[in-house]
Amino acid sequence: YQQASSAGTRRYSAEEQRNSFFVSLLVLSSAVIRADGRTHPAELNTVRSFFRTNFGEQAASQAMQILDRLNAQEVNIYQVGDQIASYMNASQRLQLFQYLVQIAVADGTLDASEKRVLEAIAAVIRISSSDAASMIAMYYKEEDAAYTILEIKSTATDDEVRAAYRRMAMKYHPDRVASLGEAVQKSAEEKFRKVQEAYESIKKQRGLK
Repeated sequence: YQQASSAGTRRYSAEEQRNSFFVSLLVLSSAVIRADGRTHPAELNTVRSFFRTNFGEQAASQAMQILDRLNAQEVNIYQVGDQIASYMNASQRLQLFQYLVQIAVADGTLDASEKRVLEAIAAVIRISSSDAASMIAMYYKEEDAAYTILEIKSTATDDEVRAAYRRMAMKYHPDRVASLGEAVQKSAEEKFRKVQEAYESIKKQRGLK
């Protein structure tokens, strides 16, 4: 990673890059926490758990100190998108987005202001609108949420519903991330379960076997 300046091009060390990425994650976390105008202890606990799992206990403590400062100032999600996208592949960005959705729902609700912030973050970190809508719909229960989770319209044919379920089940099957650790696999299992629940809901509505 390099940065051009009037003094020339500076190459950042691996530690500096990691620390910068660390802060970028916290900027997004802060944006979600503050979206509804209040900070809930369950949201902070979600952040602490995420950083403990992915970076260790010491890093989790540092993260909470940084987050406390970020929550007291304006944050700009648009300044961190490129870095997140360059550090993470598509699957990792989806994993990150799920974590951000989990922050939003940690207090038991996902309101419209949080949904708008999540949608903005999805665009910034280069997650497709259909992927973002699917993951948000797993927690934000609007009409036709089951269809949104499967990334189809309510006007889809029965065969299109079945095909969408197979596609989404394959996409989020826990076996695909079996080598990435228990936390990632547990997260995949949750998404997989919600895809199954959405499909069962549609089958029940339509009387499908």
